[in-house]
Amino acid sequence: MSLTPSTMLPLGTKAPNFKLIDTVSNTLTSLKNVRGKKGTVVLFICNHCPFVKHVNQELVRLCNDYRVTGFGFVAISSNDAENYPQDSPEQMRKTAREQGYPFAYLYDPSQEVARAYQAACTPDFYLFDENMNLVYRGQLDNSRPGNGIAVNGRDLREAMDHILNNKAQLQDQKPSIGCNIKWKK
Repeated sequence: MSLTPSTMLPLGTKAPNFKLIDTVSNTLTSLKNVRGKKGTVVLFICNHCPFVKHVNQELVRLCNDYRVTGFGFVAISSNDAENYPQDSPEQMRKTAREQGYPFAYLYDPSQEVARAYQAACTPDFYLFDENMNLVYRGQLDNSRPGNGIAVNGRDLREAMDHILNNKAQLQDQKPSIGCNIKWKK
């Protein structure tokens, strides 16, 4: 486990498009399919990362709380499944069902989508507004495995609330920290 921070894609960046297989429904899913009327949250996660495991329940709560307000959600795993079989599409499907993910869980076998988003770690969070412009990227909240701070999704929730209340986003955004994406060699 290595502590890797987000690369902090520049604010205002247009959401890179994608078409990937949803490991649960086995259907081709695009950014357009998961887009929300108010905004869209793109999560880079994986199955085995202790940082993702630490926030899984909050990811489910967050999605359930905000999708009814017009936000779309999608999770993507870009890890090298050949060298990390616990992150294979079959294991992704199992994890999504066990955790009750209310969002599509897509597999990025070429890792092109992770590169387009400049994703560096799991978990890595991106919030796009209704025009698909990046308004938030970084951490879910200040909680990390073992630091004693409760997981509450504060930073990402605050950014989504700013969209809902037509408030300017905070420019001081903290990077997420987690396991590095397992790049193919």
